[in-house]
Order: sequence, then structure tokens, then C-alpha cells
Amino acid sequence: MKFYDRETEIELLRQNERQAEQSAMFTVLTGRRRVGKTSLVLRAFEGRQYAYLFVSKDNEAVLCRKFQAAIEEQLGIQVYGEVARFRDLFEVIMKESQKRHFTVVFDEFQNLYKVNSAIFSEMQDIWDRYHRDSRLNLIVMGSIRSLMRRIFEDANEPLYGRPTSKFTLRPFTIKVLKEIIADHCPDYGNEDLLCLYMLTGGVAKYVELLMDAGCYTREKMLNYVCRLDSYFLTEGRDLMNQEFGEESATYFSILQLIAGGLNRRSDIDGTMQKDMGTFLQNMERNYQVVTRLKPLLAKPNSKTSAYEISDQFLRFWFRFVWPYQSLVERQQLPLLRQNIARGYEQFSGRTLEQYFQALVMESGEYTMVGNWWDRKGENEIDLIALNEFEHTGIVAEIKRNPNKISLAELQRKIECLPAAEFGSYRLEPHALSIEDM
Repeated sequence: MKFYDRETEIELLRQNERQAEQSAMFTVLTGRRRVGKTSLVLRAFEGRQYAYLFVSKDNEAVLCRKFQAAIEEQLGIQVYGEVARFRDLFEVIMKESQKRHFTVVFDEFQNLYKVNSAIFSEMQDIWDRYHRDSRLNLIVMGSIRSLMRRIFEDANEPLYGRPTSKFTLRPFTIKVLKEIIADHCPDYGNEDLLCLYMLTGGVAKYVELLMDAGCYTREKMLNYVCRLDSYFLTEGRDLMNQEFGEESATYFSILQLIAGGLNRRSDIDGTMQKDMGTFLQNMERNYQVVTRLKPLLAKPNSKTSAYEISDQFLRFWFRFVWPYQSLVERQQLPLLRQNIARGYEQFSGRTLEQYFQALVMESGEYTMVGNWWDRKGENEIDLIALNEFEHTGIVAEIKRNPNKISLAELQRKIECLPAAEFGSYRLEPHALSIEDM
């Protein structure tokens, strides 16, 4: 698959590079695994002088030998002797950058915790001593969000406050997903687009796997997921084990419940038979795996809330793959595929709601997007989008089948919206179905 999108991110990286010609830059680039961080950086610095250093979980001396060979080959920096400590290698880089401008990229930077946790303090010391006279364009990337946040956002950590630029690489937008599938299959259907969004959420690697395999239709995509050699069957486990570590079993159980529809705190606690508040809080704030949904414009202390898995692929994986690991292990993948077919329509109905919420937010016309429901669960609105400056908005009922949408029923629900919060908005009702994608 060819390289798509990322013009804004590439320009940002190149602006930082130009600025580093005068004074050192320290950029932190984060994003979930497989979103395309490495491809982005390689594309941005194509034809430029830079060193790409992947932080593997090696012994410090072994890792430093790899880095030493890389900077000698890619930057022409002559390092005398054999460097065994990261601090010595980083000092060589900083000293050389006082003589000339170049870029150094550390990929999977958070792995340095496994190598030697003291490295971050040593980096702080060297950066503070040399960066004022340096012309280094330093870029560090990481995909384990909890660790990257700890390194750079915890005030007690040594590298807190050192970066000059920080941004997160997001999955492809719906606009880009449409462009990609149209390039590969001009006559694609909306059902195919919905399935692509459901399985990938716009994550570049997942989209590339499906497109390169010629899986442009819903049936082919789902068949590919259930192949014997499918990357998708183990990806969820690999992804989450990196984040959760030793407590992964409890987190996996909670995510399975949420994916299966038990998304209220009381339901989760009741099923697990213990208070899961700490785990849910960690997944929301530290790991950013789940989102706590509240009715739009609800008060901050409102107890009316529900949890949802933020990532489209993980939401699918914990619903259809993780609960049936025995089928995967026994290679009974046709049964797994049949089960996905049975639950697909209901599951993709909520995906369709998320699709339209994302699409409306991407339009740039609204400042708040979400849904709304009352405490009794009797009235629920699938999509509300508000423009706080113009006091306008849209309210939509979303169904896969347009024949099941009643605008009269939607109008009745609109009248149930609290006047104190929504009374100043001019709300326009809409009916949205799979035909409107």
C-alpha cells in the first residue's frame, strides 16, 4: 500500500528540523502500536541526514554497540573505543551536535526502562549541560502510552519539562479511509467501508494488511481475520500485554465484559464480585484503553455513565476473538467465523453510531459531539453535535436500516432533553443509516 495522508505531521517534523538548525529541538512522538509512527518519520526525513536507533530490550552494553555502529554509519560520527554506557554515547551525540546539525531518532524509547532506568536521569544531566549550544534535532517515539506519559508528564521524572515539542499520531480519519478503499476498489459498498472501520479504526498497519491481501469487501475482510495465519488473532493480546504487564488477566476480563455489553460500573463490579474502580480508572486515565461516556452536557459529578473501549480493533477483538481463544488454539476458525457472522449486525450497529460521531467531529463544524440518555434509560439519542459559539446543533437517530428510523420518535426524545442545558440551542433532527455513509 502506498503512503497516505500525514501532510500536517510531516510538515511539523520538518519545521522542527529547520528550527534545530539554530537551537536544539526535543520532540516526543507517541501513538498506539501500528499507527505508523516509524513510517511517518522515515518519510519526513527521506533524503536528509539522520540516524534511526531502535531501542531493543538488550543489555545496555549490547545496545550501545548497536547504536555506536549506527551513528558511525548513518551520521559519520567517529566514536573512539567501544562504548558500553548509554550516557557516554548520548554525550558524544550532544557534543557533535554543537559542531553541526543533524537528526537522531530513538524508536520505542520507553524500552530504556527495561535496559537501565537510570538512563533518563543521565539524559537529563547531559541534555541540560549541552543543549543551549546544540543543533540536535532529537526525536523520541513510543507506543506504550502509560510509560511514555510517565517519562514525560510526571513532574517527578527527570525528563519532565525537557521536550520542546510533543504530539500524538492518530489513526487515519474517515476521509482518508474512504480514499484508501476507493483507490483499491472504486465500487466498494458502504458495508465494506463500515467493516474496514470496525476492524481497523484507521490504524495504518491493519489497513495495509487488508488492502495488500486484496480484502476489499466485508466477507473477505472477516475471512482474512479468521485465517490460520491471521495477524489479527493474536494482535489484541500482544498489544495489551505490553501495557498491562502482570495484571493483564483482570484487565482482560473487564474489557471482555465491556465489549460484550456490560458497560456500567455496577454491572462490572457485580460480575467480577469485587470493586473494579481502580482498574477502570487506570484503563481510562493511564492506559487510555476505555472511555467513560456521559450524556452530553451532563454535570461533572453525574453518576449516569458507561464505559466503552476506545479503540475500534480492540473493541472487536475483545468481543469476538478473546472470549473464544479455545477455538483459536484448536484451529477451529470456521466456527469463530460463524460466530462473528451471528453477532455482526448488532455489533456493527454501535460501530455505525461511532462512525457518524467521528465523521461529524472531523467536519470541524461542531465543538462537542456525543450522545445522550436519561437516568432511567427510557430515552436515548445516538448523536448530538453542538456548536457552542453559534448555539446550533444536530440531533440524529442512527440505525443500520433506514426503515427502522422514526423522526417523530426522535422529536419526542429531543423534547426530553433538559432545557437548562440544551434550551439555548437550535437543534436540527436527522435520520442516518448505513446508506448515508
